Amino acid sequence: MVTVWIIAIVLFFLFTYLFWKLTNVHLRKEYGEKMWNQWSSRLYYWQGALSTSIGLTVLVIYLLKQSELLIF
Repeated sequence: MVTVWIIAIVLFFLFTYLFWKLTNVHLRKEYGEKMWNQWSSRLYYWQGALSTSIGLTVLVIYLLKQSELLIF
């Protein structure tokens, strides 16, 4: 059971990092520096990043469970 939690945490951080790496530069340019420096713009960005990461983590854990690669 502990390994499931470790896998889930690693996946979550991996997906969050990938989301940040793929979208940070583009959205910073789209918002502009003035809007990006406001807390509300970054708050919405990180809410989206965390929601996406949680969703992808749950999906991967579910797929691993259904394919019987992960047993818990």
